[in-house]
Amino acid sequence: MSEGLIRQSVIDEEHLKLLSLGYMISAATTAFFSLFGLMYLFMGVVISAAIAHKPEVATNTGQEPPAFLGWIFAGIGLGIFLVMIILAAAKLRAAFCIKNRKARTFCIVMAGISCLEIPYGTVLGVFTFMVLGRISVVRLFDSSVAPETVA
Repeated sequence: MSEGLIRQSVIDEEHLKLLSLGYMISAATTAFFSLFGLMYLFMGVVISAAIAHKPEVATNTGQEPPAFLGWIFAGIGLGIFLVMIILAAAKLRAAFCIKNRKARTFCIVMAGISCLEIPYGTVLGVFTFMVLGRISVVRLFDSSVAPETVA
């Protein structure tokens, strides 16, 4: 191998290690922030329980809020939690795919989704596009696929 190819190979390996680490950190951060969804879920349940168990007061002329408002709040919190946990799991899978040089298309899709998380996700996504777009890295991902044998 020539000196240039060896140098490029070392650079590619290092960049792929850094991308894998970046996706692991991003997955952990997303999983942590998904806990805010659980907080909304808990608050919605508490609101519903408080409205349902409120004692009737004869002098109360105001209209009470309906109990389902708390459940709507809880449903939105549950939805946020589930979406963020699924996103964190997908980022973790992308980290392992980059580390094992598999599923390049999935990694590119996750880079596009990460670009929506301004500013750090955007940086991670753009760097992923730059690294995975190199011909030498494409060859690394293609060489990890085992050739099919015809029976």
